[in-house]
Amino acid sequence: MPFRILIYCFLLACCAGCAATTAQVNKPAATNFKEGEELYQKKNYEDAISRWKKVKESTNVSTEMTAMADLKIADAQFAGKNYIEAGASYESFRKFHPNNAMAPYALFRLGLCNYNQITGIDTDQTPVTNTVEAFESFLRQYPSSEYAHEAREKLADCYVKQVQHEIYIGRFYLRFGKYKAAVKRLEECLARYPQSPILDEALFYLEKAYLLNGEKEKGQVTFNRLLIRFPTSKHLKDAEKYLKKYD
Repeated sequence: MPFRILIYCFLLACCAGCAATTAQVNKPAATNFKEGEELYQKKNYEDAISRWKKVKESTNVSTEMTAMADLKIADAQFAGKNYIEAGASYESFRKFHPNNAMAPYALFRLGLCNYNQITGIDTDQTPVTNTVEAFESFLRQYPSSEYAHEAREKLADCYVKQVQHEIYIGRFYLRFGKYKAAVKRLEECLARYPQSPILDEALFYLEKAYLLNGEKEKGQVTFNRLLIRFPTSKHLKDAEKYLKKYD
């Protein structure tokens, strides 16, 4: 094939590509928005996000549609389990659309993004802390929301995780003979989370820390606290054994 014909074919292909790109860019915002929803339903989240970004780039698009595109992008990131990106997008939505009717939903979803990043009690607890902050803020602002019940459940779970982490640290100190550090950590845990349903475990290890540190009277007092408050605790039997061992 002559070289000039090759050039001609190449130019035709480029023109066709440019025409397709131009057509995509020039699509009405409403069309891109609808296509984004269709792609989202097919779980094609990346392409859905791409369409909603084009909505935001469109000229003469309404503030309402821009806000909805922002929220849809966050939802697609959440559905794709990209929780860090989704959290940032929900936070951005709240920042730029604070009076939008979907602001409570965005804050609730921000809490879920943090919650879904929680791993174990022996790892970085930042996601737990961020979840607590988000859901406490949500419940202060929107206590009657349709999402309030789930927010309370997730928040209660996080409170338990916080106590479990404190007990984990206390046990770590005990294992390495840092008895005073264990006492300090566990006493602070009891003071900070006085209504936790798993404080019996904290009391058990606090009793142990006192006894190992040679503070028998405080060990006895702690055992009494455990016995009175949690008479059916699974830790009572072991706590009594430790008390007798160091009597």
